[in-house]
Amino acid sequence: MLDPVFRHAEGFLARLDERPVGVPVDPEVLRARLASELPEAGEAPERVLDELVAAVDPGLVASAGPRYFGFVTGQALPAARAADMLAAVWDQNAFSYVSSPAAAVVEEVAARWVLDVLELPAKASVGFVTGAQMANATCLAVARNEVLGRLGWDVARDGLIGAPPLRVLAGAEAHATIFSALRFIGLAPPELVAVDDQGAMLADALSLDGPAIVCAQAGNVNTGAFDPLGELAAACREAGAWLHVDGAFGLWAAASPALRGLVAGAAGADSWATDAHKWLNVPYDSGLAIVADRDAHRRAMGLSAAYLVESEHRQNYDFTPEASRRARGFAVYAALRSLGRAGLAELIERCCGHAALFASLLREGGAEVLNEVVLNQVLVAASSDAVARVQAEGVCWLGGTVWRGREAMRISVSGYETTEDDVRRSAASILRALP
Repeated sequence: MLDPVFRHAEGFLARLDERPVGVPVDPEVLRARLASELPEAGEAPERVLDELVAAVDPGLVASAGPRYFGFVTGQALPAARAADMLAAVWDQNAFSYVSSPAAAVVEEVAARWVLDVLELPAKASVGFVTGAQMANATCLAVARNEVLGRLGWDVARDGLIGAPPLRVLAGAEAHATIFSALRFIGLAPPELVAVDDQGAMLADALSLDGPAIVCAQAGNVNTGAFDPLGELAAACREAGAWLHVDGAFGLWAAASPALRGLVAGAAGADSWATDAHKWLNVPYDSGLAIVADRDAHRRAMGLSAAYLVESEHRQNYDFTPEASRRARGFAVYAALRSLGRAGLAELIERCCGHAALFASLLREGGAEVLNEVVLNQVLVAASSDAVARVQAEGVCWLGGTVWRGREAMRISVSGYETTEDDVRRSAASILRALP
């Protein structure tokens, strides 16, 4: 049954570079192909697969290709893609050591490598979650329990009803997942701290008077700007506050000697969230929830039941909100090993170079670039109609946004296969779409 899978996969990848990147499709087209009545009798697997591939093709976005610049989306490195396919074949339940010794140990090793390249404390714990949304929720749940503990309240024993007030602060340009993560864990929206013209939190605008949770950002989703992590870490230590860093893509700047100054001081935080399916270029889904205090992480996330087999080895369920789950660590391991330290740094730096080229070409063509291009994000003044024209042409795909009351398009360069030619072709398409 794997032969047709490989045939379809190879066919898709062979056409990927020249496939229209994101031409809109009417959902009725897909429903007409897919929404037949469920058959009474089963059908042959190969027929199901062949007809599924044919039916969904118009609705497949070429997000794995070299000219997809929406939502800070990475591609899938060959080794990571292959490892992820094997993870499906092996079908390991990665929640515990006994359910898959291989999944436990590969996550143990991959976690060590992640901490190394991100220059985070070697004793920190790493949970392999779905993405930065759940990484933020996981880390902030740990933070909630620990900070309330400092205020004399035991969340594990007493829940949240009746707990003392807990201050949470975040920059005024914090990512949307911070707000939803707080909602998931039963906390109110954060107090917003003033930011500069690039969306970076102003350290002197942060006012702390005791235990609290501060949500900082490494890489603003519109501009790529970084909060002053070193200053924030020092202020949080002095106040007994917990510093969490949402670094969904920007945290990977630490892997580059040329760019790691942007995350200076990040190691002084208490927790960090990042995505592997962004700049590490592994398939979806793959996020990382990292906590400096391993025991605090385990206290907040760990499971306990009579049927669970105790082990001295890594229990993946100690570090994620999930129990049963797929083995995400195989792809992370394969990506890191296939790139190596130098290859990862080169990937990060090359994407940033492409972002700088984008900005230069667009400015030369008369476009207004709204941000300082410090990383892989380029923010261009553009109407929603112009964004739609780019998307409809299909040369590349990028999304619209609003920045400081102005409509704009957001270009995120995160894929390992993007070339200078892809940037030039895409910039030409964008300039054609602008008034």
